[in-house]
Amino acid sequence: MSEHSTPPTTRRDFFARTSDGLLGAALTQLLCHDFFGGTSAFGAESDAAAHAAEPAHNLVPRQGHHPAKASAVIQLFMNGGPSQMDLFDPKPVLDRMDGKPFPGNAEEIGNQSTADIGVMMGGQYKFARHGESGMWMADVLPHTSQMADEICLINSMWTDHPNHDNALYKIHSGRLFMGYPTLGAWTVYGLGSENQNLPAYVVLNDPLGPPKNGTRNWTAGFLPPTFQGTRFRPTGSPILNLKQQYEQTSAVTAAARGLLNQLDEIHRHERPHSPELDARIESYSLAARMQLSAGEALDLTREHEHTLAMYGVGEQATDSFGRRCLLARRLVERGVRFVQIFLEEQPWDSHVDLADNHRGACLRTDRPVAGLLRDLKQRGLLDSTLVIWGGEFGRTPTSQKSGDVYTGRDHNMQAFTSWMAGGGVRGGTSYGATDDFGHSVVENPVGVHDFHATILHLLGLHHQKLFFKRSGLEERLTGFEVPRVVTEILS
Repeated sequence: MSEHSTPPTTRRDFFARTSDGLLGAALTQLLCHDFFGGTSAFGAESDAAAHAAEPAHNLVPRQGHHPAKASAVIQLFMNGGPSQMDLFDPKPVLDRMDGKPFPGNAEEIGNQSTADIGVMMGGQYKFARHGESGMWMADVLPHTSQMADEICLINSMWTDHPNHDNALYKIHSGRLFMGYPTLGAWTVYGLGSENQNLPAYVVLNDPLGPPKNGTRNWTAGFLPPTFQGTRFRPTGSPILNLKQQYEQTSAVTAAARGLLNQLDEIHRHERPHSPELDARIESYSLAARMQLSAGEALDLTREHEHTLAMYGVGEQATDSFGRRCLLARRLVERGVRFVQIFLEEQPWDSHVDLADNHRGACLRTDRPVAGLLRDLKQRGLLDSTLVIWGGEFGRTPTSQKSGDVYTGRDHNMQAFTSWMAGGGVRGGTSYGATDDFGHSVVENPVGVHDFHATILHLLGLHHQKLFFKRSGLEERLTGFEVPRVVTEILS
């Protein structure tokens, strides 16, 4: 061996040098996470970093379980329980018995004490048939009745509880108690959203106040918080601080947001399996994206005057509800998946003076609801948008004592009416039937779980396949008993 020859590498030398390389690679990886949010010096993202950067649950659009008829939902929720026999389900026998005692066991009536049950109370408004379908509607719905051939009335709805709180939990989440995800949360959990620059699930409150049960009407429950409803402000700008405080070039904005995204991913990677953190990061990211697109979506001044008039915008009685209906159309038009419109506490809860109570509620909502259906149809959106109207339960056929008067109706869980339009339902259909008093369902009953399963079906989701594993259970919107999709009302 010459004096310039390389000495042979011993086994000890080999492992020493190998360990140096491993230490260097490990150091590079650590520095990469600390300073670049998981991206290596070679521009490739590690598997661990990629996993950390991908939220456990997000709102990217997803395929359903089968072809969908509807891609979006607008739920017009009538808080308090509209009276089925006064609006949609006329009862001539009840009218003839007006003022007479209930012919049966008064304890069957509802949740009021027998001492407070009055006499039979006939319908409070005149009825007429409308459209080619001949659908019955009361004269306090002159605008909605013009859209009868687009509507599917379900006169055979029933629920499990006669009190507002529990019935509201049931109609929104499928359970009688708080803490469960709502229909809107399940929908966006299953399908995501077509527009990543707007919330997937939007709630439009009444300026007069929040509905009974408040935010629990749009909670994500045990689903990741990403899927809960986003409430827009009922007056003024629906969302505050949409405009930046100062102007800067798009390149600077992009760079700043890129840096923030990297810092967010570092923070997220250090705290895996934290859905609250994921939701918080996503909410801030969404807020930044909304600065670019939400202003246009929420600007009703871009609408033509005849469109505003169609919704009743600018008129005292209909302005508030009309604005929210128009905003709902603009949101689904831009890819928002689920929009809920609420009234205040419970305006349909007519324990006293039902005639004036329901007339006032119809005056506020009838024209905007019809305007929404007409506008969606004119724009070719009704076929892909499912519109839902209804409350948490119905009313009794007897009057109820309040003070010294018997002018209202009590809660009735045994029968009520809801309707759907667009989104794959058969317009001009009246489904199901109640007894001669409108008190109990006697034909084609539709429970709340059947109702939810049908809505999910129209959205391309199978009620059994849409579940979330919790504590070893596969939790579903429709519970554990198998519901029925009401195929008879589908187009």
